[in-house]
Amino acid sequence: MTNNTVHVDGATLTVTDVMMVAHRRSTVAVSEDAWPNIHAARAVVERIVANNETVYGINTGFGALVHQRISPDDLAQLQINLIRSHATAIGPAMSVPEVRAMTLIRLNSLCKGHSGVNPNAIRQLVLFLNEGLHPEVPRIGSLGASGDLAPLSHLALALIGEGRLIGDDGVTRPTKDVLFERGILPLDLTAKDGLSLINGTSQMSAYMATSVARLSELLLLADVVLAMSMEARQCSLAPFRAEVHDIRPHQGQQKVAQRVRFILQDSPIMADHADCDRVQDPYSFRCAPQVHGAVYESFLDLQRTIDVELNSTTDNPLIFPSPDRPGSHEVVSQGNFHGELLATRADQMALALFELASISERRMDQMLDRSRSHLPAFLAKNSGLESGLMIVQYVAGASLAELRGHASPRSAFSTSTSAGQEDHVSLGATANHNLLVATERLAEVLACEARIASEALTHQPIQPVGHVAGLLDLVRARAPPLDGDRSTSDELIAIAQSMMEGGWLARLEAEHGRLAR
Repeated sequence: MTNNTVHVDGATLTVTDVMMVAHRRSTVAVSEDAWPNIHAARAVVERIVANNETVYGINTGFGALVHQRISPDDLAQLQINLIRSHATAIGPAMSVPEVRAMTLIRLNSLCKGHSGVNPNAIRQLVLFLNEGLHPEVPRIGSLGASGDLAPLSHLALALIGEGRLIGDDGVTRPTKDVLFERGILPLDLTAKDGLSLINGTSQMSAYMATSVARLSELLLLADVVLAMSMEARQCSLAPFRAEVHDIRPHQGQQKVAQRVRFILQDSPIMADHADCDRVQDPYSFRCAPQVHGAVYESFLDLQRTIDVELNSTTDNPLIFPSPDRPGSHEVVSQGNFHGELLATRADQMALALFELASISERRMDQMLDRSRSHLPAFLAKNSGLESGLMIVQYVAGASLAELRGHASPRSAFSTSTSAGQEDHVSLGATANHNLLVATERLAEVLACEARIASEALTHQPIQPVGHVAGLLDLVRARAPPLDGDRSTSDELIAIAQSMMEGGWLARLEAEHGRLAR
């Protein structure tokens, strides 16, 4: 851990904050400004319990059991039973960063002050994050309405001393044993605490935030890779001129054209071929602003969605304290837990990533085909005897085929559950995990293009321009130029991983100038 602290207040959490906490680069504290609202909402719950009023989620059953009234003596047991019965997720465990992101997002939602949760539950969430206590959470189980019930129940199970925790060595142990060793008490649940902890969009939001963090770098790197391929292929910059895009002023299209102009404005390779006899470049180069730009606009939509969702209250029922006029109107049963917007945004983005990878693969074909590139076939040193980078395109095609599967919308399915009470669901967690995996496939395709373009530039006698030269150095540090056939598998994996983990963009911008957002 570092000395950085993210102060949670229910209103100002960012994707950067989430990633800092997820990767244990920041501790967490609840802002002092958040406590008055937390206490005010809790006071409403305590009044309801004290007056023996009947309110869903506080002293009734859940879902289709809404009409079952629960005795005041059983309210704590009701919450424990809720968590135990809902902790039924299956499949591989979420990673530690994903669990930490989900925990922080749930904490921030509760700190907005409309959940009525006991302050001790909030303190326990903070303690788990700061002490590095990471519940084992199977990934599969959320339908994306009534929130991410099953995964969040595994998180809540650990808070009360049950379930299992993932150690720093990756080994899981019973939560009760770890808490005992560290002298940490399990959380005692009170009225509404269990429901507030498990009812919300925190898992799908964790996946979306992680995807946004990755794509904020990958999409700009895609434009640098495009510029590298343009220099390798000796393309024209004319289709990127500002006036072309000013008369079709889509924001994404304009931004991509602006970025590529900035990268290539002083390119000696472009200058050397300004008067060549080629009339038009293929679509995969000439129409890149229109295609990359459409993808970037989808990303901006995704970014706006997560910025709002991170600072939203998404459980049910919600508390709207009215101290001067107390009554049943203070508690509202509603549907903020429904993840439809997050699901459709993720599906839209996954389709866009397929398109970005698709046009990238077409540029690879342009560079490898000697009849169009006028370079050695497949960029081999001794074409025929050697295959060069022929199969790198095949690998890109295989990743692209998987991306085609990810482009199929997960939100285009619903199922009725809880005896028809919960009769339409979003599949938001499914859609956002699908998007997260799609970002990995995109990184692989871009790595293949960068590897091919870097090899093509070895046949170019003129040095590439700044950003391209910087990217070329980063690629060649992991994949030296060919001196004969060799396995490039480890090289491609390393390039893709470096692109996805971040750092390359920051270095390029520090050395050669910041790209437009």
